[in-house]
Amino acid sequence: MSQNLQNVSGVETLNAGGHAQARTFAQSLCAMLGLSSVVMMVAIDQTVVGTALPTIVADLKGFDLYAWVATAYLLTSVITVPIFGRLGDWFGRKPLIIAAIVLFTAASALCGAAGSMATLIAYRALQGIGGGMLVGTCFASIPDLFPDPLVRLRWQVLFSSAFGVANAIGPSLGGFLSQHYGWRSAFLVNIPVGLVSLCLTSGFLPRIRHVHPGTLNPDWRGAVWIALTLGASQLLVESVGRHGINLTACIQAAVFVAGLALLVREERHAPQAILPPVLLRDRAIVVLLVLSLLMGVAMFALLFYVPLLLQGALGLGAEQAGVAVTPLVVCITVGTIANTRIVTRIANPNLLLYAGFALLAASCAGIACVPVRDGGLALPAAMLIGGVGIGFVMPNLTVFAQQVAGKQQLGIATAMIQSARMVGGILGTAVAGAIVHTRYVSGLESRLAARGASLSGPFAALRDPEVLLHGSASRVAVDFAAVAAHGGAPFLDSARAALQSGVDQALLVVACAMIAACLLVRLVPLIEVVALSVGQRSSAPESVPE
Repeated sequence: MSQNLQNVSGVETLNAGGHAQARTFAQSLCAMLGLSSVVMMVAIDQTVVGTALPTIVADLKGFDLYAWVATAYLLTSVITVPIFGRLGDWFGRKPLIIAAIVLFTAASALCGAAGSMATLIAYRALQGIGGGMLVGTCFASIPDLFPDPLVRLRWQVLFSSAFGVANAIGPSLGGFLSQHYGWRSAFLVNIPVGLVSLCLTSGFLPRIRHVHPGTLNPDWRGAVWIALTLGASQLLVESVGRHGINLTACIQAAVFVAGLALLVREERHAPQAILPPVLLRDRAIVVLLVLSLLMGVAMFALLFYVPLLLQGALGLGAEQAGVAVTPLVVCITVGTIANTRIVTRIANPNLLLYAGFALLAASCAGIACVPVRDGGLALPAAMLIGGVGIGFVMPNLTVFAQQVAGKQQLGIATAMIQSARMVGGILGTAVAGAIVHTRYVSGLESRLAARGASLSGPFAALRDPEVLLHGSASRVAVDFAAVAAHGGAPFLDSARAALQSGVDQALLVVACAMIAACLLVRLVPLIEVVALSVGQRSSAPESVPE
């Protein structure tokens, strides 16, 4: 069957095997540069914000909402990735990518102009919709451009390189911009990248629409129930962690249970469910989803709470914190590249999952247990092995899920693995935030009591760790302590020690979760990874010109 692709240079024909006949190297390069710039924009945003977040909290005064800056983005991304992935199959990915770039860039500008934590969180949720649209459509555009898997693998080097470059510069860039130009510049940097992406994708990315039998019926109600359930779960975790079981927690638990029940009911009857029951009945898929969720817990806990440890507990600047986080994100790419070399050369690819989760456990435990206040190689080494661990786990979970699901469910299985990772990020940041807050307050109270003081009067300012994240706020705390005829510096040191203890406790919990993930890998069946390219070759989607 002949297939045509439309771009600015004219019509391009694909033969029955899915091989391009008319597209020139320059046209393919420009299209891939457009997609790569989109990936860079999303990846830079995720890594920049983590480093800038302590500075943001210090300026906008909202430590209680620390986790929500991350999870608002993840929450809306979770529900938009599968929805727009399916819409892209029907209407073509190009218009959705263009709309997503515009939305993401505009939301970035709004985040840079936010005047409070509440408005920043709202704009981050809007940004997450654009990010979810991009993830749901951008990655699926590469098989559209290059149906032949061998050709696709060659071009994906450019895609992976863009992701690696973004990861390499993101944390350092976030720290540098926050420290020298203010945290708002960490969001505004997306604007020029977005404009470049818009020009390249609108000019050179072909529009491909797939042929599907039947009618399109997106599962919008399922998306609403997912958002309600996940939002209620985060509120519940934070409320119980900080205030114990009370009336508010009971109401949140009731909302969570109701949302979960409505979600299960909806997914059982929805014709095009976000969570297809046929996949959720497969034990292997369920195990892979849980493993992806656990990996997301570790990845986002490291990305968002190690900068807090470095800036709040150790007193480093944002730029220094960004440099310290860089080994983590750089080694994700290193681990992914090493994984592609190893996974097809060993008899049991599942061993890489064991190795990856073990490295993540060692990374979290190392940061929590090894003193990092005096510098040295302990922290960089822990971040390095954490990045390699993620690089071993993340691509294999996707490939394994694709193999288990088969070609008919390949797209939705991929989206579900990505969404599970985001859900893990939501739960991980919520649980870590609750532990950090609880341990900080209790630890500080005991330390102040040992000095004959309490968290009241002149020391009430120390109740929020944000006083440790900004020079002027810290000086205010010192002045308050001086009024009480005490030396201010020792009490600030006590607060820093309490914050470090809180972050360490959170990372130890995450390390335990990674050990549990190692045990869970035993339930994953042996996957024949070598067969992947054959399966993808036989499942090239049918497309028509527009």
